[in-house]
Amino acid sequence: MLKKLVASSMMLAMVFTMSLNVYAQDSEDYTMWETLMFTPDYTKLKTLQENMRKHNQTYHKDAPYTANVYNITSGPNAGRMIWQMGPMMFKHNDSRPGEGGHDADWRDNVMPYVKEIQTIEYWSQDDELSNTSMLTGPEVKYPILYVRFFEVDNDHGYSLRHIFKQVSATVKSLEGENPWGLYYNNFLQGNLGRHIATVGFSKNWADFDRDMKFKEAFVKIHGENSWDTFLDTLDGTFTNRWDEIWAYNKNLSGR
Repeated sequence: MLKKLVASSMMLAMVFTMSLNVYAQDSEDYTMWETLMFTPDYTKLKTLQENMRKHNQTYHKDAPYTANVYNITSGPNAGRMIWQMGPMMFKHNDSRPGEGGHDADWRDNVMPYVKEIQTIEYWSQDDELSNTSMLTGPEVKYPILYVRFFEVDNDHGYSLRHIFKQVSATVKSLEGENPWGLYYNNFLQGNLGRHIATVGFSKNWADFDRDMKFKEAFVKIHGENSWDTFLDTLDGTFTNRWDEIWAYNKNLSGR
């Protein structure tokens, strides 16, 4: 009986993971980032800034190993930072920087000024539903990220595609440039619940004062009674949702 339970649990985990990744990696080409969340030692922040910037500019200046750093300025992880590498693919890990002083430099000049690493994750973009074509280029044009995390209810994962297709269609119908991305966590995170993330990209904080008229656009596309149904579906599909704001830290990044 115990062996059957273990086997069933493993199968459920495999199916659940595959359901998140099937949209992100349904072809040979996909877009993915590695993210490392860490807590800096704020008593030695100046040294960390100098050393991490030098490290990133030396070893993470060129694609696909380009590194960017963000300050988490709101939400449950406020005060922590994100070190992000990519866009990349899993195969690039086989030739990622390691030799030539990289690992020693990270060990000796970066890690002593980091209090704790919370998690390392791989996030794949849903290239079909995302609206991120305006982000291409070497420069960071939208330095403020509005990140919303979703924890998926095991019994309602079937509605994921429908929900985000509705959101995607609405975002793409809005006037002006409205960069928005949909990302799937490639590996289970235990009780962290970080299954899916959406990201809205902003050029400045004033963007948050702008009324995008999302609800109005949503109803126009999906029908008069669609909004309440959409909200009910969200509540049934996700067991938890929360927001974070990430601000690009040019002083620590590799470009």
